[in-house]
Amino acid sequence: MNFLPHTERERAEMLKACGVKSVEELFAPIPEAVRLRRPLDLPGPLSEMELAGHLQALAGRNTPTNGLLSFLGAGAYEHYVPAAVGQLTGRAEFYTAYTPYQPEVSQGTLQAIYEFQSYVAALTGLDVANASLYDGATAVAEAAAMALAHTRRTEVLIGANVHPEYREVLKTYTRQWEVTVRELPAPEGALDPAAAAAQVSEQTAAVIVQNPNFFGLVEAGEELAQAAHAKGALLIVVANPVSLGLLEAPGAYGADLCVGEGQPLGNPLGFGGPYVGFMAARESLVRRMPGRIVGATVDRDGRRGFVLTLQTREQHIRREKATSNICSNEALCALAFTVHLSLLGPQGLKELAELCLQKAHYAADRLSALPGFKLAFPGPFFHEFVVRVPGPAEELAERLAARGILPGLPLGRFYPDLTDALLVCVTETKSKAAIDRLVEALAEEAKRA
Repeated sequence: MNFLPHTERERAEMLKACGVKSVEELFAPIPEAVRLRRPLDLPGPLSEMELAGHLQALAGRNTPTNGLLSFLGAGAYEHYVPAAVGQLTGRAEFYTAYTPYQPEVSQGTLQAIYEFQSYVAALTGLDVANASLYDGATAVAEAAAMALAHTRRTEVLIGANVHPEYREVLKTYTRQWEVTVRELPAPEGALDPAAAAAQVSEQTAAVIVQNPNFFGLVEAGEELAQAAHAKGALLIVVANPVSLGLLEAPGAYGADLCVGEGQPLGNPLGFGGPYVGFMAARESLVRRMPGRIVGATVDRDGRRGFVLTLQTREQHIRREKATSNICSNEALCALAFTVHLSLLGPQGLKELAELCLQKAHYAADRLSALPGFKLAFPGPFFHEFVVRVPGPAEELAERLAARGILPGLPLGRFYPDLTDALLVCVTETKSKAAIDRLVEALAEEAKRA
């Protein structure tokens, strides 16, 4: 079936423009072994009504978190998003707008980005933030690229307790570069600053730490900053924006860059995306930041206005001058982040973080009191913690899922020595009764094992 409306004459004109005589000649460089020589295995056409029913049936196979009791976290968090966020971000001028190619005409879009940047800079305690990145994982890799270019060094150190998928994205980015990526061990859950300092060399461009880390533990940020800076390396901190309602801003304890996933504010889980990465840095690094930065100025009549101050993306400048191939920003998701944070305010963000902290610690206390259950790591944690369970965690999680409860993330898929461990996340969305239900269900299933 041909879905392209081109006529044979139009195809002939296009082939001529390409300098070939046939489609077969056009595709000749593609190896024969990977070329498909049969029709696509697609079902027959459906009417509009049949297609709508088919799509509804497919969607019905998914179970959203509001149909389950979920204690999953690991980088994607269930928070209550106020109704006002959707009402404001759903305005047509925001919801349907594409990236502005004549940006100064789009003053509303630019102001929204400017406010996002201002919030991120304030949260992280750093000088400047960009207009956002694709997600937390790519923000980590882009920060590493900045550090490598700034220091002209060839090595990056990253904690083994940084989100496993973030580490994989970093390795993918650096695979074609002459760069070494080494992981800092964290046998006790958090990094040992002295051990980390011993790993930093004169070739280390950056030390990347997550705080709170993937296991939920709070790192010794200031000591890790000292360990990196002693050898001239940069400290890159991966942060959860909600945790910054309580924890010290990374810039205050020595971070040179702070990146992270902005999904916890204003953005629902959404079956995995779209999400929004954020990045903030010290002013000395501003010209190496990827994407773009919106700035405020005044026009010739003294009226406040907004402009794209820096545009390092390759669509705007010569490719060889671009600092990254990041070519856009997640403006709508960044706007949702901004609206949610503006509704919370400093005190509201603090109270939100406190609720998460208190509920998570209540859950940890109750779970660790169960026979055969214990916290895997010592040290302070925010709203996630690792609990060892009797038997394989994957099997236990499957049995609870059949009861409508997702007890946490089994860690064996990422850490072979933690096959009996669950990463449990508790946010403000979980009541005391919900936590008690989790504890009771785990206790019952553990007895049956």
